[in-house]
Amino acid sequence: MADIDPRGALDTLWRVAPLYAQAKAERVYLEEYRKTLKATIMREHGALPAVAQEREAYADQRYVTHLEGLRAATEQEETLRWRLVAAQAAIDVWRSTEASNRAIDRGAA
Repeated sequence: MADIDPRGALDTLWRVAPLYAQAKAERVYLEEYRKTLKATIMREHGALPAVAQEREAYADQRYVTHLEGLRAATEQEETLRWRLVAAQAAIDVWRSTEASNRAIDRGAA
């Protein structure tokens, strides 16, 4: 196994955490705005029954485009989240390896 750089992993946590927070905020905003967009489009078709208004909203290009943005935001959030998880796992492995090395050193003394 290659040597684990705990400082590098900590640096990754430090750099990625605010990016992750921003990506999560964007994804949550897009999820919530989706409801507003749907309501706005439905209102534009107010003469139709509610079911038809909803159908028109879901078929509207603005809604489809919004969903594509939500997909991209979710992908970005998940990518950053897994980078954080990987950095934390690297620190945990390093910590465990160091503890094992100390135990071996105590046993050899």
